[in-house]
Amino acid sequence: MSYNSTLLIAPDWLNSGDNAWQLTAGSFVALQSVPGLVVLYSGWVKHKWAINSAFMAFYAFSMVLLCWMLWGYKAAFGEQMLPFVGRPGPSVRMDYMLSQSTLPTAALSQSFPQSTMIYFQFVFAAITLVLIAGSFLCRMNFFAWMLFVPLWLTFSYTVGAFSLWGGGFLFKYGVLDYSGGYVIHLSAGTAGFVGAWWIGPRIDEDLEDNQPNNILMMLVGAGILWIGWNGFNGGDPYAASPDAGVAVLNTNLCTAVSSLSWVAMDLIYFRKPSVIGAIQGMITGLVAITPAAGFVAGWGAICLGFGSGIIPWASMNIAGRRMSLFAHVDDTLEVFHTHFVGALVGGIGTGIFATVEGCAAFGVTNPGGAIAGNGRQIGLQIVGALFIIGWNIVWTSLIMCFIKYVCRVPLRMTQEQMEIGDYAVHGEEPYTFAHYNIKHPTPPLMRRRTTKKNDEEGQKGGVLMGKDPAVTVEKAPSSGDSIKEMPEKGVSTGAHTQ
Repeated sequence: MSYNSTLLIAPDWLNSGDNAWQLTAGSFVALQSVPGLVVLYSGWVKHKWAINSAFMAFYAFSMVLLCWMLWGYKAAFGEQMLPFVGRPGPSVRMDYMLSQSTLPTAALSQSFPQSTMIYFQFVFAAITLVLIAGSFLCRMNFFAWMLFVPLWLTFSYTVGAFSLWGGGFLFKYGVLDYSGGYVIHLSAGTAGFVGAWWIGPRIDEDLEDNQPNNILMMLVGAGILWIGWNGFNGGDPYAASPDAGVAVLNTNLCTAVSSLSWVAMDLIYFRKPSVIGAIQGMITGLVAITPAAGFVAGWGAICLGFGSGIIPWASMNIAGRRMSLFAHVDDTLEVFHTHFVGALVGGIGTGIFATVEGCAAFGVTNPGGAIAGNGRQIGLQIVGALFIIGWNIVWTSLIMCFIKYVCRVPLRMTQEQMEIGDYAVHGEEPYTFAHYNIKHPTPPLMRRRTTKKNDEEGQKGGVLMGKDPAVTVEKAPSSGDSIKEMPEKGVSTGAHTQ
């Protein structure tokens, strides 16, 4: 069968500028996950969890792409099967990938190929799972995480994406979500919090000593996350349009104001400016502007920045310390406060500050928000939020129960694994410095080989992974102060002690 190469190389519907921008925007979003959140997470946790935390993000990125190509994309953006989800199916045929991008249920088409749209939407799906991982770090069984990723993508993410973006019932009602405030961040915040309850808390040692192992690495990851958000919000008009420029500018403006507001709150309340606080404020600003990016004017972005810097701060530092609900759920990186609360600030704020011009520039018919005389939009935004929250509470719980009771895979690591960390789970260490290896012996492959029977018998009495009962290590998370060792029954740790 012959093909007209001209139609394949330069079809009439193709706008090269739009296609180039869409691929660039998608690549920016991909970099937010890998390496952005990979680096951010690995620096944020204790050194013993750096590899596991990074690997959870890395695995999710890979697994989501496979599922997305085989059934996920069409369930989220294909032909309607139910009012809240499309008909799942593969997206791997060459003729389909080369054809013009269309969203059949939403009756929208774009000036770039279907393959570009599939990739662009994939990176959004992937980062959602990576964000959820932030609530589960430092104790979730990696095998349970391997099952959770495809299940949650299938039964939760695709539903939110189709309902709000793919032409589902919330799309038809007129709920506004420019780039994923609800689809991504509200979903991640809800699923992370509910899943953290099912998994249970970290061990006492990790709760008492949870200082980040590398704040400078956190800043690197945070910087990638911030700049990558230019593609996150700037790519959602599906064109290199004027509204894309507005979205990028508003994204940076809101984020800057939010980070500054968070630092100001730290100064007022704690009397010290915190780098980690600045990062948290940056994240909440990025989250809050996401549903509003191209709908609001610059002053609306500033208002959202103040709201996202103050309300999630109060949620985390005041409500989070006083309400019993938060005492019973160990949300490792406070994803609930940054993404759930931040998304509500942005989503409801969109209902208030959306402009008529911004909606028109994006291609929707909504007559703006409350400031434009359309107070009904606030109600629509609340309805959309309630659906996303309710759906994720139910399905995250069902998925956790399925993994635990049907698949018989424990949600938590073993006690020994949680005490040791990366070495017990993956057989690898994040750093090679001796200080970080004091809790277990030198890896077997690095030991001197021996054929002496006495040596072999002597090793049987040691501890391969875990704490040697003859060694007591005083916690010294950053300085490695003192190691008290009983000389008669010591094991090789790779650490030089006096």
